[in-house]
Amino acid sequence: MSSGQAARRVRILRAASELGAREGLASVQMHDVAKEAGVAIATVYRYFPSKPYLFMAVLEWHIEQFVGGHATVAEEGTDAAAEIAELLITLSVKLLDSPLLASAVALSSFTEYTSVVPARTDLVDSALGQAILRLLGGGVREASETDRSRARLLIYGWWGLFVAMLTEELSTAEAETNMRLAARLLLTP
Repeated sequence: MSSGQAARRVRILRAASELGAREGLASVQMHDVAKEAGVAIATVYRYFPSKPYLFMAVLEWHIEQFVGGHATVAEEGTDAAAEIAELLITLSVKLLDSPLLASAVALSSFTEYTSVVPARTDLVDSALGQAILRLLGGGVREASETDRSRARLLIYGWWGLFVAMLTEELSTAEAETNMRLAARLLLTP
């Protein structure tokens, strides 16, 4: 992807993010995203074949920005379970700062869109998965299959707790306690 294409992609993600935060998923139209981003509607569809796919990309973009702004390298003698739990809790709180956008990305993840989405990569290869593996003391390439499975389970657990917080099934305090417990159970030898 050229630098111009990358810049257009970010403009589209930023526009969708801002519209989603203001209006929620149902009110956002792809042509509004194009207008806000200053691109043609065909350009939006070239990068993102559907609105659910666009909002899943918005979620991944927010996660990449969040992870990029946090230290995710394990230091000697640190408690990896506690650090990973804190990372995931802080990410949830950050995403929930914008309830309409959080709802938009959650709803998009539940929408049936597999027929128009390019093949998805393993969650462990995502920015969040890589951050978790680094906190476990390795990297994606060197990680054992057990560590990759642990990272995958932590992401699935985090997502379930995020949705429970979003729907107010769990309070923030309850979700934080559950995330810490999940990390401890999955990562304690």
